[in-house]
This record gives sequence, C-alpha cells and structure tokens, in this order.
Amino acid sequence: MDTLIPLLEQHGYAILFAAVFLETVGFPVPAAIALLVAGGASASGSLSGPAAIGTALGAMLLGDMLMFLIGRYTGWWLLSMICRLSLNPESCILRSADSFYKRGRRLLLFAKFLPGINTMAPPLAGSMNMPFGQFLLRDAVGASLYIGAYWSLGFVFADAIKMIVGGMLAFGGVVQWILIAAVAAYVGYLVWVWVRSAGLRAIPRALPEDVARAMSAGDAAIYDVRSHGYYEDKATRIQGSVRLEPNALHQQQRHPDLPQGKPVYLYCTCIREATSARVAKELIDKGIQVTVIQGGLRAWKKAGLPMESVPQDEKTELPVFENQRL
Repeated sequence: MDTLIPLLEQHGYAILFAAVFLETVGFPVPAAIALLVAGGASASGSLSGPAAIGTALGAMLLGDMLMFLIGRYTGWWLLSMICRLSLNPESCILRSADSFYKRGRRLLLFAKFLPGINTMAPPLAGSMNMPFGQFLLRDAVGASLYIGAYWSLGFVFADAIKMIVGGMLAFGGVVQWILIAAVAAYVGYLVWVWVRSAGLRAIPRALPEDVARAMSAGDAAIYDVRSHGYYEDKATRIQGSVRLEPNALHQQQRHPDLPQGKPVYLYCTCIREATSARVAKELIDKGIQVTVIQGGLRAWKKAGLPMESVPQDEKTELPVFENQRL
C-alpha cells in the first residue's frame, strides 16, 4: 500500500485501470485498495470522481468480458488453469459449475465481493452458455456495486485512510516483514501441495503410441476416468475405451469391470494427468496393474490415434443456461 499511494498520485487513472483489470483476470493485485485510495484522491481533488469510477468500471467489464469469451470458446481449459493447484482439477471445476448453475444469475450481482468466485464466475458463465446479454447486464450491476462500495468508502473516509497510510509508512519495516511472511506462507503451501502429490508422480506412465500398439494386439484395456462433467454434447474419447467413474472407486472394494491379469491404461484431461494418477494409485493399492497415458486425451489426439464419440447414455452433461429466463 505504501507504494500504491504515490503511484496513483503520479499516474492516476492508468494505475487504477491496471490494478482493477489485473485482479479481474486472476492476478493477486489489490484492486479494492486501489479503489479506496482512488476514492480518497477524488475527495482531495487529485482525481475526478466520475473519471475514476468510469476507469475502474471499464477495466472490470473489459476483464470480465475477456474471461467470459475465453470460457465460451475454450470450454473448460481456462477453468482447469484456474484450478491448477488442486490435485483433482476436474472435480474442482465440477463442484464450481454445479454451485454456479444453482446460484449463477444472483451470484453475479455479488461475486466481486467473494474471493475466488470473483475470478471463476465470468469463465463459468461463458463455459455454461449463459447468453452474453444476460451476463453483461448482471455483471455490470455487480461491478458497479463493488466499485461504488469501495470508492465511496475511500471518499467518505479519506482522512482516516491518510492516517492509516501514514501509520503504515511509519512502520514500513513491519509491513515489509508481513509481506515477506505472506509470500513465505504461500511458497510453503505450494511445497506442501508438491509433497502431497509425490506419491502420484511415481505412477507408471506410457506414451500414447505404445498404448495404441498394446490395444491393437488385444493385450490391454483402456479406461476414461475424466470427471463426468467433462462430457459435453460433442464429446469424444479414445476408441475402445470404457467409462470408469473416478469418484466412485472408494465405494467398492474391487471394481467388477476391471480385467484380471491384463494391463490397464487410464487417461483424463487434467494437467499432469492428476485424475488418472489418483485413480491409478487407488487401483494399484488393490493389486491391479495400472499405467497412465502420458499427456492424456490431448496427447492421444495430437498423435492422430483413433477416437470415437462418447455414447449418449454415458454422458452426464453439465447444465447450461440456454433458453432460460433472466
């Protein structure tokens, strides 16, 4: 915060625009603090109130529309990137999508006040085919509420904000140590995630071409362990593969459909084959010989290997917002 004040005073609207836009697209930038300071600067005459609000609103709507369109035209790719720290990104997306579908339209009005949801809401709306007009209207109202609330607080309590900033500047060393501790905690969390997933990295993996040869020889079985929410209307899968629900394994001592004495290959669409590795570990613990296809479904497609449509009766499509009322 001690650097944000002089930056806003010197560069004003450009810094405000950048701070709001970057937070909107997922970067850890304190847009709320920038809005508070902008409100205080407006009270003192350093910035124009309408111009500051318009700048922030334009940045937020631009970021949200960008995230919406990426979600619309890339499907679940962006959401998997947002969920990339999860050991099971597909389940992360599935839970978020289900919650958003139930509350999405109302949630857009208040999503900006909810950490995590504020970044997930626009790409979820795009991925789930919410009509653009519906999204833009509700998102604009939500963005206006968020920007208006923080800017107004900064405007009304401009003197208090100056006092707080002055105190923080006086104890700048303390603030720096707090920031260092926060960064260290975040790095520690990443290390914990990495250590937690160490057992999954030891799972055997095979190249798609090698698996295809084993399949052609009739010496293997291949299973699709993608979370069921990933089955969109035109979903495809590896030819000859069979559905294996990854979230139901713990309910059974031994899956009845898995072949005995025959190599089993798994694939998904997670980064680092996260879902496949998790399922493989559970099956290996049950004494089944399992290998994960390296690169998953994308690598198989890239290699030009045979694909087929997912049978209609095996799909559990995620809900979409098409043809629903406002």
